[in-house]
Amino acid sequence: MAISYNLDLMTSLTLPEVAEQLDAVTHSLRLSDVSATVETLLGEGARTPYGTWIRVVPRKPIPWGNPLIGGRAFTPTVSVAFRLDKMADISGQQDDVVRLTAGLLSQVPGDAVLHFDYEDVWLVRQGGELSLSERSDLWPARRLTGLPLPYRRQTREFVFPEDD
Repeated sequence: MAISYNLDLMTSLTLPEVAEQLDAVTHSLRLSDVSATVETLLGEGARTPYGTWIRVVPRKPIPWGNPLIGGRAFTPTVSVAFRLDKMADISGQQDDVVRLTAGLLSQVPGDAVLHFDYEDVWLVRQGGELSLSERSDLWPARRLTGLPLPYRRQTREFVFPEDD
């Protein structure tokens, strides 16, 4: 089973525009090789030096309903998928995910949620306010550097409407 994270975005930017921003962020942070392009990020995906695979994908409706987060509906339009290489440095790859997410948050407007399988919510940006999980194992000091300020620590979770 793959270890995958998603940065779900509810933004006015199109899929190619988000890919352009991600391409710029990966190159500015030197987290991709020169072969990574917008087309690659929209197609087969690219890899960071630690082995994290990244790709920009459209969000499809969730079969069990749109979730709530922070008591508000969250209907993302674009997602950045991060798949970790289980044979490589997991912590380093998670650092890649955080650095790329921070870079995108500074470039892409709108609400955002970084999560692992809708279970572990790492961060939420709603209405321009950034909240990070209170879990110190997710947010050691090295990962907090480079995040947009201000942020607060508040554990959030997805709530799915119950079936009628």
